[in-house]
Amino acid sequence: MEFLSTLGEKFYQTFIYEQRYLYFLEGLKYTVVIALASAFLGLVIGTIIALIRDYYKENKKILILKKIADFYVYIIRGTPTLLQLMILYYVIFKTSTISVILVGILAFSINSSAYVAEIIRAGFESNSLDGQREAAKTLGLKYFTTMKNIIFPQAIKQIFPALGNECITLLKETSIAGYIGIVELIKASDIVSSRTYDYFFPLIVSALIYLFLTFILTKLMNYGERKLNHDV
Repeated sequence: MEFLSTLGEKFYQTFIYEQRYLYFLEGLKYTVVIALASAFLGLVIGTIIALIRDYYKENKKILILKKIADFYVYIIRGTPTLLQLMILYYVIFKTSTISVILVGILAFSINSSAYVAEIIRAGFESNSLDGQREAAKTLGLKYFTTMKNIIFPQAIKQIFPALGNECITLLKETSIAGYIGIVELIKASDIVSSRTYDYFFPLIVSALIYLFLTFILTKLMNYGERKLNHDV
């Protein structure tokens, strides 16, 4: 009974008193918004980078763009996400009036795009697709026609699980957005903890929310993978 009484008191202090649950709702909102927007932009940018590198490999053209793409991927993958986030906020956009949320989305998009580019590149270079590339060349098909109708539909099936893992990683990485003042889930728990002087319960709540989000995302990815295996 004493344990339940203590647990109830912690729950009340963490959620009910002064409507502190609103901090967690705000943190959840920004965590989801940043993760979704960054995943979409990261996929777009990463796909463009992968196409540039693959096009050069096949046609030996656009060398400058290929070098830029390689350098971009090397730099982004070789430096911490937190460092990239802080450089964007405290250096590049220091004097700008841009929303801190947009800065966060941009930072996570840039970081994710480098990893997505490598994932897609690996799909494009799959040994199972080499013969089909050669067959397409023999038939006189142009690069983008081959990519659109033959290579990409099959590559996406192979790389979908890896892309799903990247989305889950990205969701968890948004926990560092609080370093530039964004009230995501960890920042929300920190704000509540500073008022209750108890870090354990708010952090456990944030952990449970992350577990729920990753559970939902995993289920969606599994569903998408099953659809691809059935349709493609």
